[in-house]
Amino acid sequence: MNYDFPQAFKIVVGEEGNYVNDPHDPGGETKYGISKRAYPNEDIKNLTLERAMFLYERDYWNPLVAHKLPGKFMFLAFECAVNQGMSHCVHCLDLAKGQPSWFMAERAMSYTKDHGFDEYGRGWFRRLFSDALTLEG
Repeated sequence: MNYDFPQAFKIVVGEEGNYVNDPHDPGGETKYGISKRAYPNEDIKNLTLERAMFLYERDYWNPLVAHKLPGKFMFLAFECAVNQGMSHCVHCLDLAKGQPSWFMAERAMSYTKDHGFDEYGRGWFRRLFSDALTLEG
């Protein structure tokens, strides 16, 4: 299945959720997956869905040139860039050599090394496995 930006955004923002300000979460203050850590000049609490969509497209979808990736990677790469960062996404794509399962394995392994894995790891894995199941639908 090929994803266009609006479809991919809808899935990712559904995973990211609304406003959260958990001091233990590595992302810190976050809304729609946009964190204060990554966007210090954004008013996270009052961030609109439209602004989040603009930021996602400008800072993740377009730099990845996601629309040129093979169908499965279009969504997987976008979601990875949002959740784990652009440079990590590119690294995983390089290691995957076109294999979606390799890409997902690299992502999973990197989560185990992240600060907060003991507290948030199950949720991160649920999201990762949900992404894989989304591709089968």
